[in-house]
Amino acid sequence: MARLWRYVMRYRLRYLGGVACLLGATSLQMAVPWLLKQCIDAVARDAAPRALLGYLGLIVVIALAQGVVRTFSRFIIFNAGRDIEYDLRNDLFRHLETLPLAFYQQRHTGDLMSRLVNDVTAVRMLLGPGLLNFINTPVAYLYGLAIMLSFDVRLTLAALAVYPVAFLVVKRTSRLLMERALRVQEGLGELSSRVQENLSGIHVVKSYAGEEHEIQTFARLNQRFQELNLRLARVRGFVFPVMGIVSSTGSLVVLVYGGQEVMAGRLSVGDLAMFIAYLYQLAWPTMALGWMLSILQRGRAAMQRLNELLAVEPAIASPPGATAPERVAGEVALRGVSFRYPGGGDGAPVLDDVDLNVPAGRTIAIVGRTGSGKSSLVQLLPRLFDVGAGAVLLDGRDIRTLPLDWLRRQVGLVPQDPFLFSRTIRENVALALDGDGDGRVEWAVGMAALARDLEGFPRGLDTVVGERGVTLSGGQKQRVALARALAAAPRVLVLDDALASVDAETERTILDQLRGFFRERTTILVAHRLTTVKEADLICVLDEGRIVELGDHESLLARGGVYADLFRQQALEVELEAI
Repeated sequence: MARLWRYVMRYRLRYLGGVACLLGATSLQMAVPWLLKQCIDAVARDAAPRALLGYLGLIVVIALAQGVVRTFSRFIIFNAGRDIEYDLRNDLFRHLETLPLAFYQQRHTGDLMSRLVNDVTAVRMLLGPGLLNFINTPVAYLYGLAIMLSFDVRLTLAALAVYPVAFLVVKRTSRLLMERALRVQEGLGELSSRVQENLSGIHVVKSYAGEEHEIQTFARLNQRFQELNLRLARVRGFVFPVMGIVSSTGSLVVLVYGGQEVMAGRLSVGDLAMFIAYLYQLAWPTMALGWMLSILQRGRAAMQRLNELLAVEPAIASPPGATAPERVAGEVALRGVSFRYPGGGDGAPVLDDVDLNVPAGRTIAIVGRTGSGKSSLVQLLPRLFDVGAGAVLLDGRDIRTLPLDWLRRQVGLVPQDPFLFSRTIRENVALALDGDGDGRVEWAVGMAALARDLEGFPRGLDTVVGERGVTLSGGQKQRVALARALAAAPRVLVLDDALASVDAETERTILDQLRGFFRERTTILVAHRLTTVKEADLICVLDEGRIVELGDHESLLARGGVYADLFRQQALEVELEAI
């Protein structure tokens, strides 16, 4: 809980103000039973009506003042809890943004969303209503017991005789509540993951008529989540009545024993009424112990889950004191690079001792069979992953020594499977632009051959593309992603089969339009269609994670190796399609 304490200390002055108001409210509240005693004793003495009205008026004034001060205490403490919730959720999201792709490959999105939303809310409940009652309960007990003991020690001890039962229940159920609250939070994360997965992949579910299977799977998970909640509710449901029984038993003892004392003349009726009033005021704090315990353990369980995320160190980050070069030529080099995906075990590496040099301003194509390591290689350039051995250099400097955000602005990667946000086309294209970039957006859209498509969209560039670009075709999504990279104008442009879903004619149009753009920067093309890489300055052929051939189109065909085989195979496929 040390991390949580740091957030509390950030708002310590507000919490201190809330506690001061709470102490004031409790002090005023504890004065009412004493005034009630004075009023009842005055009636027994046949006091003048004016005296009785004075006591009653004072009780009303104190009750009103107590209500106002208590409202302020709740306002201050609850709002501080909400501000901590706001800070914690921002810090958690900021931290998640720094974690590498490998982290997300091993985590479910729904579970992360559950932690970001539900667990943070549970922490806020702990620091708002929970903290208020944690302070109010002991203060109320100290005030009440001190006053009660000052009037009659034996009656006070008799009233408290059953209270050890309450503390024994709290002790026995505390650990159980923590464990079951943690299981509930984990179950909610699992349920959220399933929902998120289904909604994101609803087209696949419908394509395979899998609705009934998914409904049944969700029902099983939901039933398990319900059982976890019921197990937690049983413990909470046991604690709350026990506290109520303890409080009621204490009142009963006071009535029996105190009544005898009144009849014997050792206590006045006012004293007995005051004792009962104090016990009544302690009734809620006593019964609330179970609720407070549940809030505490649920908040602790939630914070434990949040700490698991916050404790993950970003594996890929800017080195301390890293400085960006003043000028970028765009020369890219790989020196003895080996790589395997995190969690990939001890199998063969995806890339094995790769050496490659791409001069600044040149266009290089990377080709190879499926699974040869093409996409893995280009993902190393913007440090989406880090090499296992060797180094990737930009203008002679190891990219691990460069500021990460600067590096990723210099290396623009367009993946084969692009991701679009549920925003407008304009906003998706302008993602990396600062300020007003409308002119740049329109230029990039034209270069990506999207202008004609925009005429068929209801609002042109301001058309919302839907979640993950669901309203666009595969080719349109790829061209929006390409336009996004073109608008950012990186010094190194990497197209990872970025036009695979575009027809050959449109692809040729786009590449022809981009010739001048390519000449101004270093371009790396990963392509499935070998006809699109014929004009590259250099073609690199990967096979099983190694570079097996290097040269231009004509020399590689003449060599009769892997490239020539791939080219002949694709030519045959084109002929068969034409039949």
